Amino acid sequence: MAISYDELNRIFTIQTKDSTYQMMADRHDRLLHLYYGRKSAGRMDYLLTYADRGFSGNPYDVGDDRAYSLDTLPQEYPSQGTGDYRSPALVVETESGKAGCDLRFDSYKIRDGKYSLPKLPAVYADADADRAQTLVVTLRDPEAKLRVELLYGVLPELNIITRAVVIYNDSDEKIYLNRALSANLDFVGGDYDLMTFYGRHAMERTPQRVPVSHGEQVVISRRGTSSHQYNPLLILADREAAETAGSCYAMELVYSGGFMGMAGLDQFGQTRMQIGLSDHMFHYPVESGASFTTPETILSFSGGGLSGLSRQLHDCIRSHVVRGYWRDRVRPVLLNSWEGCYLTFDAEKILNLAREAKGLNLDLFVLDDGWFGKRDSDNSGLGDWFVNEKKIGDLHRLVEQIHGMGLLFGIWFEPEMVNEDSNLFRAHPDWALAIPGRKPVRARNQLVLDFSRREVVDAIYDQVCRIIDMGPVDYVKWDYNRSIAEVYSQAGREAGAVLYDYILGLYDFLERLCTRYPKLLIEGCSGGGGRFDAGMLYYTPQIWCSDNTDPIDRLRIQYGTSFGYPVSSMGAHVSVSPNEQDGRVTPLYTRTVIAMSGTFGYELDPAKMSEAEKAEVRRDVARQKRYASLISGGDYYRLTDPLKGGPAAWEIVSKDGTEILVSIVTQNNHGNMTQDYVRLQGLDKEALYLLDDNGEDAAKASDQPGGSAPGGQNSSMGLNTAGKRGIVYGGGALMEAGLPVPLRFGEYLAYQWHFTRQ
Repeated sequence: MAISYDELNRIFTIQTKDSTYQMMADRHDRLLHLYYGRKSAGRMDYLLTYADRGFSGNPYDVGDDRAYSLDTLPQEYPSQGTGDYRSPALVVETESGKAGCDLRFDSYKIRDGKYSLPKLPAVYADADADRAQTLVVTLRDPEAKLRVELLYGVLPELNIITRAVVIYNDSDEKIYLNRALSANLDFVGGDYDLMTFYGRHAMERTPQRVPVSHGEQVVISRRGTSSHQYNPLLILADREAAETAGSCYAMELVYSGGFMGMAGLDQFGQTRMQIGLSDHMFHYPVESGASFTTPETILSFSGGGLSGLSRQLHDCIRSHVVRGYWRDRVRPVLLNSWEGCYLTFDAEKILNLAREAKGLNLDLFVLDDGWFGKRDSDNSGLGDWFVNEKKIGDLHRLVEQIHGMGLLFGIWFEPEMVNEDSNLFRAHPDWALAIPGRKPVRARNQLVLDFSRREVVDAIYDQVCRIIDMGPVDYVKWDYNRSIAEVYSQAGREAGAVLYDYILGLYDFLERLCTRYPKLLIEGCSGGGGRFDAGMLYYTPQIWCSDNTDPIDRLRIQYGTSFGYPVSSMGAHVSVSPNEQDGRVTPLYTRTVIAMSGTFGYELDPAKMSEAEKAEVRRDVARQKRYASLISGGDYYRLTDPLKGGPAAWEIVSKDGTEILVSIVTQNNHGNMTQDYVRLQGLDKEALYLLDDNGEDAAKASDQPGGSAPGGQNSSMGLNTAGKRGIVYGGGALMEAGLPVPLRFGEYLAYQWHFTRQ
C-alpha cells in the first residue's frame, strides 16, 4: 500500500518507489509536515523542535506553552490568521469582513485509485496497473464553519504525488477566498537552489537557478494565462545537485491561467515552497453551501539529480496527463502554411502547398490563419468563424482534394479572441472583457472574449464545430495571441472570480471538443509557448513550443522546456534559412535534427526549395519516421547545457535500453579548435553498443560543407574511428569518456548517431 496511517501517533506516510512523504496531526490537531525525500522507514516526528521564540505567537489553546508556535513549525497547509507570519496557502474573508481561519485535523479517507477534479484537468491513473491510491485529509475551522479537504494522489511507480484542495463553505454567509494555493512544502532546514523558467514571446522557458535566500522569491503571472514570462514549474534542488546526482523536488501546476510560485527562507533558516493560483485579481466568492476546487499540483522527488526528476515528470505527463487517441501514437509529420504564405493565399496556392507536402512524404497539411471572415490582415475577422469563400472557395471541396492526395487536413482557430472589426463584435460588444466607459487595451488589435460566460463559450463552440464538421478536419491548431488586461465581465460576474471562471470556460470548451471528436489532434498555441503547461496538455497532446523557429534559439527553448515536459509535447518545425525571426543562417540538416526532438514538421514553402533540398527532406522525413517511436516514448537525457555556449547535446534511450539516439549541434567554432567530448547517459556499463546509423545518408544533400555527418571531406574524423558506422563501443566508456565532437569547418553543424545494444 502506498498510503498508511499510524492510528496511535496520527502519522500519515506516503511511499513511492524511491521517496517518502510524511505528515502528522499533532496533539493540538494541527496538521504538521514532517518529511519529503529519499525513501525511508519509521517516524520522522523527531525532526520537530520546540523553543520559546520571541515575537512568534502562541495559539490560545496551547495555554502557557510558549514553545509551541505555528510561526516556527512546518505545516501541511498554512492559513492566514494563526500566528504564522510566513506566506499562507489559504486566505479567507467572510462577507461581514472577518478574516482568517484556523484549520484543525478532523478525519481522513484512504481509497484505491486516483481522485479526479470536477471541471479541471488532473493526473489520471489505472488503480490496478498503477497501484494508485488517494488520501483525503479533512480539516475544519468550527468557528468559521469552513471545511477543507486536502487531496493526495499517489502513483508509486512513477514517484509522483499530486496535491489539490477543495474548500467548502458550511456557514450561513458568503465567504471570499483571497488566496487558495494548491500545495505547500515546509522543510525544517534550508540549503537549496530554486530553479524557475522565465522568458518572453519567442524566447520562452530559460532556466534560472539561484540560491534560496531569506525573504520570498516569487514568480507570478498576472496575464490570465500561464504566460511566456514564467512557467508554472518550480524545482528546489540541493546546492550541489546536478543532472545526474543530488536531491531535487518539483512542483508542476496542472493549470493554464495565472499562477504564483514561491520559495524562501524564514527567520530560522527553514524553507517554504508553494504553488497555486495567482492572487492577482483573485477575490473568489463561495456561497453558503458551495465549494471551490484549486488546480492540481504534481509533486516529484529525485535523489538522482535533475535528469531523473525530469524523466519522472515526462512519464507522468506523457502517460497520465495526455489522454485519448493520440496519447501513445506517433504524431503525423506536417506542413503548416503560416511561414509559407502568411495571410496571402487562395485555394490554388493552398493546394499547391499540399501537393508539395505530399511530394515530400509528409502526412498532414495545416491551413493556418487567414481562411475565415474578413481576414486579410490581423486587424479584422476574429470571432467570425465562417469560410471566406472569395479567398478559398468551398472548404469541404478543398478538404476533399487534400484528403484525396492522401494527406490529413488541419486548420487554425483563435477561438478566445475577437476583433472589433468583426460581425461578432458588432452584434455582441458586451461579449468582450472590457470595462464600460473606458477604452480597451488592445494587443494585436484584438480583444479577449469573456469565456467566464457560458453563452459566449457555447456560441464559439458551435461555430468551430460547424467548420470541423464541414471539412471534415483532422487537426486543429488552437491559438491565443494576447494577455488579459481588463478583468471585468459585462455579465455582472464579480471581478475576483473572472480569471478562474474564464479558465473553467476554456476547459469546458476543450473537453466538449475532445469528447465530440475523439480522434481530432489538437495542438495548443499561445503566440507559440505562452500557454505551455500541463493543464493544456490534458486536452491538447502537443503545444507549439515557440513562435521562434530559429534552430539555435530553439536549442535553448527546447532545453528549458525539457525540465518539465516530454519531447512528445513540443511542437517543433523546420523553417527557412535565413530564419525569418532573426536572420540567422543554418544548414538544413541542423534545422532537421533540432526539430526532430519534438513533434516534427515543416513551416515554409517547399516550392522555393531546390531539388537537392527536397531530396534531403525526403531522406530526413524517412529518418524521423524510423525513429519517431523512440523519440516520442524514450527516456530523455540532457548531455550538455546549451546556454553555456559549447556543443548542445541530448540523448534519447528506449525504455528497454536497446536503442540510443544521440544529437549534437555545435554553437561555436574557432581556429585551431579544442576537442569537445560528450558523455552519454543511461547506458549499461557492461554492454556493447553498435553505431548503425550516423545520419550520413540523410544528409548527403546538406548545404553544410563536406556533408552533414561525421566522416565528411572536411572532417578530422578520418584520423580515427569515432563516429564511423559499424564500430562497437563499450557502454562504460561512452558514459565515462564520451564521444569526441567532430572537428569540422562551418557554423552550427549537426550530428545524429543511432546505436543499438548488442
